[in-house]
Amino acid sequence: MGRATEPVCKMCRREGKKLFLKGERCFSVKCAVERRGYPPGEHGYEQQYRRQRPTAYGMQFREKQRLRRTYGVLESQFRRYYREAARRTGLTGTNLLVILECRLDNIVHRLGWGASRSQARQLVSHGHFDVNGKRCDIPSALLKPGDVVSVHPTSRSMPYFKQVVETLGQRAVPVWLSFDGVDMTGRMATYPTREEIDVDINEQLVVEYYSR
Repeated sequence: MGRATEPVCKMCRREGKKLFLKGERCFSVKCAVERRGYPPGEHGYEQQYRRQRPTAYGMQFREKQRLRRTYGVLESQFRRYYREAARRTGLTGTNLLVILECRLDNIVHRLGWGASRSQARQLVSHGHFDVNGKRCDIPSALLKPGDVVSVHPTSRSMPYFKQVVETLGQRAVPVWLSFDGVDMTGRMATYPTREEIDVDINEQLVVEYYSR
């Protein structure tokens, strides 16, 4: 399974906004964007004072990078998602966001089992979750309405999941998902709409980037 290995805080600094890649740390004073709100690198501090107008291509590229890094997807896989989104009916940008939201690791994160998408991805790859009663260790597995995600029976007694159960309810679950804290299961009720996806992204710029 391919994954990005670069420091995630540098990703946020490079994109100039919080991508919420480190869970609770992103909401604390330790957040790198709050402490050093300029691009990383030797001349990063100087770049924030340069009045250089970004090109159309530069804006499209940066928006594509923000979206890809938010969901922790590599470039080749992200490109495949875009091609699939373009084949579907409806707006390509919205279709792309819906595909990314339907990834198993993202749904585990949305249900509150992982503080960040990267943590949720690790939990899935270690085999801690079932999909429709069968163990699934593929973070990129795409779910559809009616699919049920649950903590694997052998994992429910782990200290981590016991701690998660105690903190359930502190994070709001999206309306397109239903959650049962007692049975430690979640269900995808329907596909999310654009208004229900709280990602600060201009997806039209991503579409323009790949339509060049």
